[in-house]
Amino acid sequence: EISSLSENDILVLRLDLTDRSSHEAATNSVLKHFGKIDILVNNGGRSQRSLFVDTNLDVYSAIIELNYLGTISLTKHVLNHMIQRKKGKIVTVSSVMGIMGAPLATGYCASKHALQGFFNSLRTELTDYPEISVILICPGPVQSQIIQNVFTENLAKSIENSGDQSHKMPTARCARLTLVSVANDVKEAWISDHPYLAVCYLWQYAPTWAWWLMNRMGKRRIQNFKSGIVSVQCVPP
Repeated sequence: EISSLSENDILVLRLDLTDRSSHEAATNSVLKHFGKIDILVNNGGRSQRSLFVDTNLDVYSAIIELNYLGTISLTKHVLNHMIQRKKGKIVTVSSVMGIMGAPLATGYCASKHALQGFFNSLRTELTDYPEISVILICPGPVQSQIIQNVFTENLAKSIENSGDQSHKMPTARCARLTLVSVANDVKEAWISDHPYLAVCYLWQYAPTWAWWLMNRMGKRRIQNFKSGIVSVQCVPP
């Protein structure tokens, strides 16, 4: 509404992150249309709501395939182009769950920790390309469809009640703060309201206290989950 974009400035392609064989062709389609890729924003993934002891291992395989392997596969093809240009930005939407751990999300946390480790390591491999930025965005609870589409204890089961999301950060604010982080080449941005943001700092700088808090609040969260009370927070209240 406020830009001068034309139809030729927009290209929408269907993409399946789990179909890694299609990622090269998708990348080439973008390059054919625009001639270059300035920014890649990795923003695909699913969360989880289930206890590890009740969860089938194929759920964990699916989480890693989508959240982690699909993301780095697409990144690989786009990065090859950016290295040739010696310029670009790779932005990956991780999560505060990539910084800490929480009950009912063991697979999701694992996939986000994997992304953190991968992109922090990739950044060190690109020191000869100072104009290629690797940026990690770590949102806390944000209003979205992520709860309605979570993995549960088996692949065929969906969550019955997604709960209230009014307490979460509005999507528009998260998007704006993400853009500010990208524009300023912030290596890692924690985007969340308190008290969730405070827990991130606690986990980073006072891990013993963070473990105490998570054990205490996590126990209540598990009890609520078993009782059918939906807890939609990414970290305990």
